[in-house]
Amino acid sequence: MPVSSEQESLLRLLHSGAPASLLRRLLDSHGSADAACAAGQRDWASHGLSAEACRRVQQPEAAALAQGLCWLEDANHHLIGWREDSYPPLLRRIAAPPVMLFIAGDPALLWRPSVAVVGSRSATPGGCANAAQFSEALAQAGFCIASGLAAGVDAAAHAATLDAGGATVAVIGAGPDVVYPARNRLLHAQIAQHGAVVSEHPPGTRPLKQFFPSRNRILAGLSLATLVVEAAQQSGALITARLAADAGREVFALPGSIHNPMARGCHRLLREGACLVEQPQEVVEALAPQVQALASALRGTLAALEGAPCGKATPPQAWLQDDPAHAVLWQALGHDPSSMDELVARTGLTAAEVSSMLLTLELEGKVAPAHGRYSRLGG
Repeated sequence: MPVSSEQESLLRLLHSGAPASLLRRLLDSHGSADAACAAGQRDWASHGLSAEACRRVQQPEAAALAQGLCWLEDANHHLIGWREDSYPPLLRRIAAPPVMLFIAGDPALLWRPSVAVVGSRSATPGGCANAAQFSEALAQAGFCIASGLAAGVDAAAHAATLDAGGATVAVIGAGPDVVYPARNRLLHAQIAQHGAVVSEHPPGTRPLKQFFPSRNRILAGLSLATLVVEAAQQSGALITARLAADAGREVFALPGSIHNPMARGCHRLLREGACLVEQPQEVVEALAPQVQALASALRGTLAALEGAPCGKATPPQAWLQDDPAHAVLWQALGHDPSSMDELVARTGLTAAEVSSMLLTLELEGKVAPAHGRYSRLGG
């Protein structure tokens, strides 16, 4: 697939090495990466770019630029810049949003109501089982499950979501084409095919220690809430939880045995005010107001963008389009509230399919949820 000039300009800006805050300011000032790259060295310097960064915008490293352009030629690969309408709305609200995102898979999933499920890389079998149980149930309730594609809890959360037919997003601390740890190669490929692998780093970037705390801010920022399953006292999961709290998002933690060192991080979070949960339904009920608020905000965003001029980037629509399964569900819905079980029985669809489509219809303003029951709005 041909790479647009805007995407090439985004790559040039990223490979300049300038801080993300300066690149966001440059994009805000000019409205697009093409216009920013065309502004010239004096303008770049006025926005705070160093002489070396200006030189790299003009003359990017050929091999690195070519690698990014080659990666983007795949129809399943995407690059979303800070100024684009398809940039995830929740991520805009964090303190240091990434200037651009590389996505292998479906970029529309970054607009879905998500729960970050995180925990120890050295999780106990019980911790992995809890991560799988919560992820499967939350996916069936219509949430996208986000995690970091690490060993342990992360891998268990992703795998259980895929097995349930749910939506999952992996936020990684390397280039979108780099698998880490190597044992997750198959899982990485499955998520890229059926979900989305997300990174702020260009293709080919190797995993470095300092990238993982920074990727946690993206994981927390994409999600309505973070659920910590197991975590030691010094844990990346606790960083994600702190960043989620700093962004005004919910933090949930599972309690564990006082004899389990992998539970001590969760207990610390609970002492600091995280919400103790024992069942997935508790998470669903706690997040219901946030889901409704997000749905309302996105409806307004989508309505405003319907009149966008031709050629302007619009938010991804793939998961909003009608298909035969949506038509079956629409026929099963009435103006009187129906429960999830009733809709599953009427349609013959799975609970995961019905939950996902109900969230879609709610975001479109076609369905009204109330106390776990759903009814039509309009004809």
